[in-house]
Amino acid sequence: MIHIQQFTFNPYQENTYVLFDETSECVIIDPGMYEGSEQNELVRFIKDKGLNPVLLLNTHCHIDHVLGNKFVFDQWGLKPQFHKGELPLLHRVVSYAPQMGFQYEVSPEPEIFLEETGTISFGNSQLELIFAPGHSPAHLCFYAKNENFLIGGDVLFFRSIGRTDLPGGNHQQLIESIKNNVFVLPNDCEVHPGHGPSTTIGYEKLNNPFLV
Repeated sequence: MIHIQQFTFNPYQENTYVLFDETSECVIIDPGMYEGSEQNELVRFIKDKGLNPVLLLNTHCHIDHVLGNKFVFDQWGLKPQFHKGELPLLHRVVSYAPQMGFQYEVSPEPEIFLEETGTISFGNSQLELIFAPGHSPAHLCFYAKNENFLIGGDVLFFRSIGRTDLPGGNHQQLIESIKNNVFVLPNDCEVHPGHGPSTTIGYEKLNNPFLV
């Protein structure tokens, strides 16, 4: 049984997730912590729960989702895993971070890239990969089939969708990704997005103004 802990970090109010099961192995997804207090909050939770971080995953590589990659590497020796199509975005962060007022600690690069489909395992648990480009060139979502929830990154939000005006964004591609790759999940699947509150597939099918 996978448990979810959500944190909201950095000026962009980005949602960072820790997933863990009864083995105490855990996965850190999209670490957005920037301030020392945010770093301490994550470490405190992991220590208090007695968790063992074994994977660092990025849905995509915009700055607000990778700010904590270097910190996670320094703490637990984990290099990020994401689709190789996101690597140019990661490289670009170094050049634009100062303009946005961030002192960016450069993320390590992956030793393992994720594919468009397949599964990731930790503890007794599995996550399925769902390829959903459009907000970024090679965005991945992570679906826990047994628990029926999706870590959705910046693809689908409560009554909204990811912005597509950033480099590598494509509005039509994002709409197609959601309709063809995300909306095939059960209507009661809970979506935990990269920003804002959680929602469900069924609710968004009926109420999302970008998709109805």
